[in-house]
Amino acid sequence: MHLKPIKTRADYEAALREIERLWGADEGTAEGDRLDVLATLVEAYEELHFPIDMPDPIEAIKFRLEQQGEDKKALIGIIGNRTRVYEILHRDRPLSLTMIRQLNKHFRIPAEVLIRPMRTRKKKKAA
Repeated sequence: MHLKPIKTRADYEAALREIERLWGADEGTAEGDRLDVLATLVEAYEELHFPIDMPDPIEAIKFRLEQQGEDKKALIGIIGNRTRVYEILHRDRPLSLTMIRQLNKHFRIPAEVLIRPMRTRKKKKAA
């Protein structure tokens, strides 16, 4: 396979096969250089054709708490009192700028994730 831009699904799949073949090639060798170039081309193709959306802010908070072995009590004092934490996690109240700053500082959740609009809670239908 000669190196060329990845424009089609077939080009993409061929590049993946070649990457698999070259996997483990030593740096600084012709095969290692070829692997680096192919990985860069595949990454560019994937970013364009398979974009990954950022997570919902509330899901990101819950995920980070889980990662750190914490529960929602860890948010008390950081984003507010127990009631405020409940309102945020149940999507009854949006995150404020101060809360976003605190979550970024204490839990290292990227601000660009936290400033996104959060999904609204589904309202229960009246019987």
